[in-house]
Amino acid sequence: MAEFTLLLGGNIGDPASIFARAEALISERMGPITARSRDHITEPWGFEDERLFLNRAIQVQSDLPPMEALHVLLRIETELGRTRSNEPGYTARTIDIDILFMEDRLLELPQLLVPHPKVQDRRFALAPLADIAPLLVHPALGRNVMEMLENTLS
Repeated sequence: MAEFTLLLGGNIGDPASIFARAEALISERMGPITARSRDHITEPWGFEDERLFLNRAIQVQSDLPPMEALHVLLRIETELGRTRSNEPGYTARTIDIDILFMEDRLLELPQLLVPHPKVQDRRFALAPLADIAPLLVHPALGRNVMEMLENTLS
């Protein structure tokens, strides 16, 4: 059993309702949600859009191997209306589910890097994460979530 720390984000439709559906599917297909942050409203990151994002961090206990967990999450995104563009860059979306951490593990797989390679630079990820795991230490950087949050600007 491993603890996955995930970030849910979205700015199309009703993100709070979409997140509720996502959490139900995550619980059903991955395992129980053991922690949930409050919702954070943030500006789009990496692109311009008039719609603000809703972001929420959750922790899930799961027996799934990392790549299987990733595929489950990608299927959930698709079921909830996420469409992926072949264009480079970031876009508005109904939902995005990122694996931020998997306990203190470092994973470098072709389709999955854990911890998320940009988590330390993203306030929109660190602020919700600080609600549920402020002392979680980034295994490669040796800094906890609160330290990373204090040192990020975006």
